[in-house]
Amino acid sequence: MLDFEHTAPLHISRRRFLRGLLAGGSTVLALGGPGRALASIADEGERLISLVNTHTGEQLTTGYFRSGDYCQESLAALNHILRDHRSGEVAPIDPHLIDLLHDLARVADREPRFEVISGYRSPATNAMLNTRSNGVAKHSLHMEGRAIDVRLAGYRTDRLRDVALSLKSGGVGYYRKSDFVHVDTGRVRTWAG
Repeated sequence: MLDFEHTAPLHISRRRFLRGLLAGGSTVLALGGPGRALASIADEGERLISLVNTHTGEQLTTGYFRSGDYCQESLAALNHILRDHRSGEVAPIDPHLIDLLHDLARVADREPRFEVISGYRSPATNAMLNTRSNGVAKHSLHMEGRAIDVRLAGYRTDRLRDVALSLKSGGVGYYRKSDFVHVDTGRVRTWAG
């Protein structure tokens, strides 16, 4: 299921969304100790994700994982919607980052519908942002496609931060004034911006 639109509003009914999730069978969650990611043991099912790029208005709803493997067409569409919106540069996004978003929504008991503030950043964009703000890391994982700044639809960002911290799956930054949470697939750490 690949649904990519540039400007039309995202409409996915809860029933349709849940039917898509349930079509793949049951899901088991296994929480590991510190430093271990939440494990999704639904390899035969389909993992869905819905993204809205807040800068371009583009929207994507896709089943990015099916029949035990990542769907290359969906990953390419995810790379595109998460591109550097300033330069238009597209780069590969770590599929485990998308899994992390999927797991965040599941633990929060929400549909995985995210507003994306920032996905991939080119080195030139990151350098420019670094000169304007001390909140932008010089060697940001955004440049590797391993970080994303998001909001989860219908869910407070302080609660999303808490869920992300509970997973111990990478870096978690909380930006209260800008109302978003940064998550990445790097080492476990936390900060507030």
